Amino acid sequence: MAELNRLQAAFKQSTYQLANHGMRNAGVLKQAFEDVAHDVESDLYGSGQVIEEFQEKMAAFLGKETAVFFPSGTMAQQIALRIWCDDKGLKRVAYHPLSHLEIHEEDGLKELHGIESVYLTDPDRVVELKDVAELDEEVAAVLLELPQREIGGQLPSFETLEQISHYCRENQIKLHLDGARLLEVTPYYEKSAAEICALFDSVYLSLYKGIGGIAGAILAGDEAFMKQSKVWKRRHGGDLISLYPYIISADYSFDERSGKMGQYFEAAKRVAAFFNSCQDIATLPEVPVSNMFHVHFVHPKEEIEPVIVELEQETGIGITSYLKEIDSGSCYFEMSMGDRYAEIPADLVQQAFQRLDQKMKERFSE
Repeated sequence: MAELNRLQAAFKQSTYQLANHGMRNAGVLKQAFEDVAHDVESDLYGSGQVIEEFQEKMAAFLGKETAVFFPSGTMAQQIALRIWCDDKGLKRVAYHPLSHLEIHEEDGLKELHGIESVYLTDPDRVVELKDVAELDEEVAAVLLELPQREIGGQLPSFETLEQISHYCRENQIKLHLDGARLLEVTPYYEKSAAEICALFDSVYLSLYKGIGGIAGAILAGDEAFMKQSKVWKRRHGGDLISLYPYIISADYSFDERSGKMGQYFEAAKRVAAFFNSCQDIATLPEVPVSNMFHVHFVHPKEEIEPVIVELEQETGIGITSYLKEIDSGSCYFEMSMGDRYAEIPADLVQQAFQRLDQKMKERFSE
């Protein structure tokens, strides 16, 4: 195992951590299976009670005719866009330039499916109606990511989503939702998952991000679309002989956390306000619109790292295990609020941020 760097080690040794749900270890799986009867049968190549009941549950929750469990969101989304491209006979789709498909999937959409991508907007802002309406090239589908992770989890207004949905339907463009973190945006929109999904022709939902399962994804849509998705799932090798460890974990975690998204959202706003009260630290967005946001420092990574290491060692509160360089003079990290925040005594949180502000002033004030 690679040796932990100083920041990783300090974070791992801290008593409390501000973000996420906790360590991803075997205990998560044991907890999910604790009350599962020994005679529950495995699914078999995509069929069986355990997978079919979960798929029906997710379809109803998302307000779609049917849903299919996939081992990964990468597989599910590439397949969704392939189906829409084949239906229109046009292998071109549009999305944000910082979409997961564009920056994290090694050109899978292009190399595996021959699909060309068109960027909808500049990297630093969310997609608006004019971006879709003013496309220079015809596309088979538009993908919207809610929230837009790489710019701090920002969101378009719900009115904008309605306008884009109406425009796409009027112009025979399929609208796909990258809803990896769909549940996390429902408190801000004050809409149910089904109300949001009603604006889209197909929907992807991650089962391990905010929900906290082991792995896996749901793809949902109408009967005809989902029938095709099952064929492509088999072609991609997604029909493992059994997926029940992932499904049972996802079902357990969904029941545990789907009702806590408002709690995580409020925690994000509180913690972001704490960061923004510290010298030379700002969050993006300033006021979070989901449970996630980015924390930016206007100093180099190598100068911020020792500040955070010292803070975590002194206070016992882990803020982050990593920093990413933006340029030679700034850096950031991402926070996604989950179960762990509620475990920390409020006075310790406040004291930790007071100490962080003090350290930043001591280190960087002229």
